[in-house]
Amino acid sequence: MTDTPSTPAPSSAPRNGGLALAVICIAQLMVVLDATIVNVALPSIREDLGFSASSLTWVITAYSLAFGGLLLFGGRTGDLFGRRRMFMIGVAIFSGASLLGGFAQNEAWLIAARALQGAGGAIAAPTALALIVTTFPAGDARNKAFGVYAAMAASGGALGLLLGGILTDLASWHWTLFINAPIGLLVLWLAPRVLDESQGSGSKLDVPGALTATGGMASLVYGLSNAATHGWDATSTILSLGAAVTLLIAFVLIERRHSAPLMPMRILKDRNRTGSYLIMLFLAGALFATFFFSSQYLQMVHGYSPFRTGAAFLPMPMTIMFMSLVVVRRAIPKIGVRPFLTAGPALAIGAMAVFATLDADSSYLHFLAGLLLLGFGMGCSFVPLTMTAVNGVAGHETGLASALLNTGQQVGGAIGLAVLGTIATHADEDRAAQLAGSGAAGRSPLEVANDIFVHGQGAAFTGAVVIAGLALVVSLALIRVKRPAPAVASAPAAPSVVVEA
Repeated sequence: MTDTPSTPAPSSAPRNGGLALAVICIAQLMVVLDATIVNVALPSIREDLGFSASSLTWVITAYSLAFGGLLLFGGRTGDLFGRRRMFMIGVAIFSGASLLGGFAQNEAWLIAARALQGAGGAIAAPTALALIVTTFPAGDARNKAFGVYAAMAASGGALGLLLGGILTDLASWHWTLFINAPIGLLVLWLAPRVLDESQGSGSKLDVPGALTATGGMASLVYGLSNAATHGWDATSTILSLGAAVTLLIAFVLIERRHSAPLMPMRILKDRNRTGSYLIMLFLAGALFATFFFSSQYLQMVHGYSPFRTGAAFLPMPMTIMFMSLVVVRRAIPKIGVRPFLTAGPALAIGAMAVFATLDADSSYLHFLAGLLLLGFGMGCSFVPLTMTAVNGVAGHETGLASALLNTGQQVGGAIGLAVLGTIATHADEDRAAQLAGSGAAGRSPLEVANDIFVHGQGAAFTGAVVIAGLALVVSLALIRVKRPAPAVASAPAAPSVVVEA
């Protein structure tokens, strides 16, 4: 089925195109890096605000819960009410919540601010990608914009660790949140000056669909996150996942009958688009697990400071940016996206295999090998995934298409952490039992603790090999985008490609 855009694709490069792209990408980078920027600051936050070990996880979970739960709703609001308007509203909520969180004096205050940050991010992130589609003409200009955007999105997690380490070491954990406020104000000042407003579709918001989708996604993210800390058999996990299944089934039934659905099911009929969502879901599971386990590995096992931990990840975003902006963007017009969507997951598999072999005595070069493989893999994947996700989508549905890609990333990360966290926990318990008694003779408590952690991490990364492998299977089975088609004046508001039936 071919959709007709509600607004024509731009026919020429936009005025102030570089500044427009900078505004979009800075906002996206803020949203993405805030998923990890507080990770290295968690010990300081716990000491300062008196968090318990169990409640500390909510500093991360509150953000991902609101972000993942509201993404579909956020993406659709841009399509319905204007993308620039909703982009600015999302950035304003995000920046205000960051400022509020920086002043937090207790647990509840900080957790509420993080949830509000996630809500703002859920509006800003999908509308940012949709603004690229409607701002830049099909061809090299849009491919370049996609390359920069994808590099920011893929690098944000690692950059968040670096920035969080710098701010925590040189100032305090408060500045991991304060930093967003002035940046957000700059984005809000520039946005109306360099971005054009899109015309809303005129449809009414599908309220029942929005409620069931938001509730279902929030329950799913909560249930998966809860499983990592409380187990899959915990009552709270079972109830949350049961509610998620019920609400998401209700959502599908509502969408099939609604005259103006929040998510038209036809958007999933394209095998390439659906494949891109699934690849993102699996790659995110491996990527989020890498940040979670490796940041602890460097600090706990090797004694790195927060700043040094962040700096240790720096080669990864540099590699992603090089691949996205220099290699992939220039090669796609010649060879298409399919080779990269095969190479990316394959390299990620290799990276997870390298991380699985780390032990307490491994050198940084050993760690760096896995980090570079993962950087090359993500650099190969993110631009093609971004392009494929919005290819051929009607102009009034680009926000939804991009929201689904972000949803795949967020839910994939939650699934990955839940599954791999459970694997690591069981492996830790088994190793602790082996070392009990004479098994730990002659070893210090620190050496025993490091041994247990490394054993669990190795098991988790072995599981991550399987998750990354699923991304490769999906790529080989579903992706049929072969090469770019010649640009034509009447091209839809998304990258044109030739698709093999």
